[in-house]
Amino acid sequence: MPIGLREDVMYILLQKIQSTTGQAGEKQGINFTETDFTGIPLSKADLLGHLDYLNQKHFIDADFSGNAYGNQEDVPDAVNPKEVDIRIANTFGAADGPLPHLIEFQRAKLTEKGKAMLAKMEENKDKFLHSGPSVAIATKNMPFLEKVMLKSNLEDIFDARDIAEVVFRTMRDLMTTEAAERVESELHEESLPTENKTIKQEIAELWHDTNPIVSFLSRVRPPLKFDSDTFLFRIRQEGGLQRDTNPERAVMGVFSATKDELSAERVAEIAQFLPDSIRQLWEQA
Repeated sequence: MPIGLREDVMYILLQKIQSTTGQAGEKQGINFTETDFTGIPLSKADLLGHLDYLNQKHFIDADFSGNAYGNQEDVPDAVNPKEVDIRIANTFGAADGPLPHLIEFQRAKLTEKGKAMLAKMEENKDKFLHSGPSVAIATKNMPFLEKVMLKSNLEDIFDARDIAEVVFRTMRDLMTTEAAERVESELHEESLPTENKTIKQEIAELWHDTNPIVSFLSRVRPPLKFDSDTFLFRIRQEGGLQRDTNPERAVMGVFSATKDELSAERVAEIAQFLPDSIRQLWEQA
């Protein structure tokens, strides 16, 4: 399930980490208390989810003990009494999720990206403080198209499918046939578990294009060369985006969901074909 991401919580976290950072910019131990979030219903699991998200997206540079995803691998060894005393595991069916108390936030500092985000939030804090959940955080095991929909801020799953196909087509046009085929070979998860045949397909089918003519042409012609502006223009024109939908965010949403499905080798290979600022979006996603 996605975690509800609150802008007011994000602001409070960034602000406190900034105020606690050492003079030389070192990571510092930070204690969060209930008074930091007065009036905001926030469980420990939700707090850790926000911190983990900020860390993964490089807004903060943080250290956690244990597994930030609370996997069952973190169950302490019952043979070792000392470990059990320190880290008593809850049951897998517990209301607050599997083993969240085995994860501990330790130290953090803001990155330059985080400082920029905090400065921007300072300008608009009156609009979101105590306003409640704004978006959802896509989890690693969420189906591909649901992640695209959430991260691209799209209204429905069909929009997510369409924009994914257009972004994939534009990426593929920049790549050699051999590189594109290597990517396709790793994309064999279902894009969305459903009985609806119009969207029940592997991610690979979106990658090599459901239009057979476009798919054929992309395999026989040499790689194209175009810049970042052209890349975004194609997304804006072919993706059917609403006027208030940012093409950069749509691209980032597809990039982020796609990278979750690929090996580090494929991620690095794709980056070599992307033009300047689009490559930066790929690396940041």
